[in-house]
Amino acid sequence: QVQLVESGGGLVQPGGALRLSCAASGSILSFLAMSMGWYRQAPGKERELVAELTSGGSPNYADSVKGRFAISRDNAKKTVYLQMNSLKPEDTAAYYCRGHKSRADLNYWGQGTQVTVSS
Repeated sequence: QVQLVESGGGLVQPGGALRLSCAASGSILSFLAMSMGWYRQAPGKERELVAELTSGGSPNYADSVKGRFAISRDNAKKTVYLQMNSLKPEDTAAYYCRGHKSRADLNYWGQGTQVTVSS
């Protein structure tokens, strides 16, 4: 069982930046076996993909965040990051980290961290 713990959320003004972190439990091999992603869910809306990254592949971003957000992973630290720049009020949501093991078709979710963009 993999546990994911997010951190780094908070209140930021429009145009500001935040970096979210998601630390995974378990072994480095287990982390390497997972593609990692960030999702978000705003009140009254469905959860949506923000960005995802396999252990050796290229990142994939939602159109709404391209050019502003960047996902990265440090496999040695078993951590995935989401750097969010030029934040907008519409980026306000609970952000969730997801780990996916494709062979076993298993998904692991963190508890979420709130990001609020407001002046």
